[in-house]
Amino acid sequence: MQNDTNTPNHSRRRFLQHSLIGTAGLGLGIASTSQVRAEPLPNAGDPEIDETYDVVVFGGGTAGIIAALQAGRAGASVLIVERGAQLGGTMTTGGVSFPGLFDAWGQQVIAGIGWDLVKECVEIDGGNFPDFSRVPQRHWHNQIYLNPYLYAILAEEKCAEAGVKIAYHEFPLSAAASPDGGWAVTCVGFGTMRRIHCKQIIDCTGGAEVVGMLGFERMREEETQPGSMYYSLNSPMDAGRDNVSRLYVHGADSSNSRSVAHANITGRKAVLDLVRRHKARLMHLQQETGFRESYRIVGETIITVNDYRNGRKFDDAICNAFYPVDLHTRRGVRPEPLPRGTVSTVPFRALIPKNSRDLMVAGRSVSSDRLANSGLRVQAPCMAMGQAAGAAATLAVQKGTTPLEVPLNEIHALLREHNAIIPGDA
Repeated sequence: MQNDTNTPNHSRRRFLQHSLIGTAGLGLGIASTSQVRAEPLPNAGDPEIDETYDVVVFGGGTAGIIAALQAGRAGASVLIVERGAQLGGTMTTGGVSFPGLFDAWGQQVIAGIGWDLVKECVEIDGGNFPDFSRVPQRHWHNQIYLNPYLYAILAEEKCAEAGVKIAYHEFPLSAAASPDGGWAVTCVGFGTMRRIHCKQIIDCTGGAEVVGMLGFERMREEETQPGSMYYSLNSPMDAGRDNVSRLYVHGADSSNSRSVAHANITGRKAVLDLVRRHKARLMHLQQETGFRESYRIVGETIITVNDYRNGRKFDDAICNAFYPVDLHTRRGVRPEPLPRGTVSTVPFRALIPKNSRDLMVAGRSVSSDRLANSGLRVQAPCMAMGQAAGAAATLAVQKGTTPLEVPLNEIHALLREHNAIIPGDA
């Protein structure tokens, strides 16, 4: 039998034993290693998968999570396809863990599944809530500090409870109308090709990527608003309690993988320059730029800045929206508050690409002009749009029709059943 006293494993074992004794004697603690077993994944080695769902949500960010949860809780079979490694999008991967606005002029105007998720996250984390009965001097005083790490895993738990499946590290390669109705979509990830047949698509990619792939019209300006790279020097990030520093990444464009990579590399290089210039210690760096602007759809209705500023009450409104007109430029940002008492609304038809069937968007790619979108793109209204899209998609599946043909009062009823506030309710 071979003597193992001089093997690498034996040497490593002796080193660890001596290290443990030494640190214990000094009164220093070593973090223990917990263990968890990942159950075997059926057909994990198969490179090609064929699946059928009622609803597929592309993008597991601010709007996508809520769209999927609403559809799943209402009885639909749902898949989220997310190119990244976690849920949350702007609030987690992008670092803007400061959602708002759920209130306006002394009362809550957006609630529902998104608010319930935010509220539970803050409560578990022992955080604080603003007093919505008070009208703040500045709008951001009523935004909520959120622990992004907790939010991401809590969202996964809610998806599991609702029966929502998640496909991380995947993105759509092709999409087309299926001959027997619905959609045929092929998604790819490393070692995976997933062919999906679904009845409804909700595009929550932030740039209406699937809408563009299907050939429906989108719009955007030549220059987008700057993105933000979040970082902290010398002080650790206090998750759920405070904001970290940010720098503008001008020209940040989330339209494709090349432009996202370019924005991220540019932002990281700038942070490295700051570290060297200030001889500082880098304590936190967000893994991706927080993007503000990309493609928007040309929908059945386009929300104009005058609609938004004047608080137009659309006949087919499905949620409220409240935030200043908030366009970021190279000169910074000067928020334009809405007139006192004004609360804007989002029409259902702004979620539907013009002349499409069985296809919706939710989030910042909502059909709107640039200035209106600068207020609509923030988290609370994006969550509310996601919930509305999830409700409409599920009802369309159940009725064997397209979302635009679902009676609006039935969409409202399902949303109220899941705690949403419909314009006129608040």
